[in-house]
Amino acid sequence: MIKEIALDGVYLPPLLGYLVGAAVGWYALRYLLTRLGAYHFVWHPPLFNTALYVILLSALVATTL
Repeated sequence: MIKEIALDGVYLPPLLGYLVGAAVGWYALRYLLTRLGAYHFVWHPPLFNTALYVILLSALVATTL
């Protein structure tokens, strides 16, 4: 686990890096699922997207600990 992210002398919490990394993966996965037509089988797409993002974020944090 990284302690902090230094950006031009400003120290940012490591969770910010995890949030950005999960967002990149979420956009790619969302694009792929849209192209495959998987959202046709999803009851509530915004809820599904939120759950997908939380799962990606928790998996990213768990693998970097």
